Amino acid sequence: MPPPRRRPAPVSAAPRSPKPPPSVDLATGEPEPEDAYARLAYYDVDLSGREAESVTFTQCRFRAADLSGARLDRLTLTDCLVQNSNWANLTTDGGALTRVELRESRMTGLTIGDGTLRDVRFEECRLDLSAWRFTRFEAVHLTGCNLTGADFTGADLRGARFTRCDLTGAQFHQADLTGTRFRGCTLAGIGGPDRLRGAVVHESDLLALSYVLATAMGITIDPD
Repeated sequence: MPPPRRRPAPVSAAPRSPKPPPSVDLATGEPEPEDAYARLAYYDVDLSGREAESVTFTQCRFRAADLSGARLDRLTLTDCLVQNSNWANLTTDGGALTRVELRESRMTGLTIGDGTLRDVRFEECRLDLSAWRFTRFEAVHLTGCNLTGADFTGADLRGARFTRCDLTGAQFHQADLTGTRFRGCTLAGIGGPDRLRGAVVHESDLLALSYVLATAMGITIDPD
């Protein structure tokens, strides 16, 4: 019997930008379960701790929006822009982000489990202690982000690119990093370093990576 065919690796090209709306209206009220919202601006709003399922946002803008501690399972974001917002400890299972940019936002403890990220950019975001278990990354770039203690267990990271990110203590157990790109990242104390097999690391990072791998293998490095 021939071996099963492996699905093609996601393209790691630059993410496509969100499609801008012709105009936006200021949002009023809070998200309701199984409701859809389009071309709305969530500026300086407090939606912390809200709970709703199957909420869809299309061509929406979030600025200084507080969704901390919210539970939004099966959340869908398409063509959205998030800036200077607080999404700490927001949790969604089965969520989907498509053509989304998230910039300079606090997302400590963000949890996206068993979800899909496609054409997504995270820039200068605080994502420490975030969890991405079994989530698929397709054309996803993370730049200048704090990802200390992040959990990528079982994630499909073949379409991910990390640039100048702090991944100290991040977990990669059972993750697929074939073709995942790292450049200028801190990888100290990562879990499952053997799972970096297939990753693409910039030559300037090889020395730092050698210390990570040596520590994982129990090798003592003698400075003398």
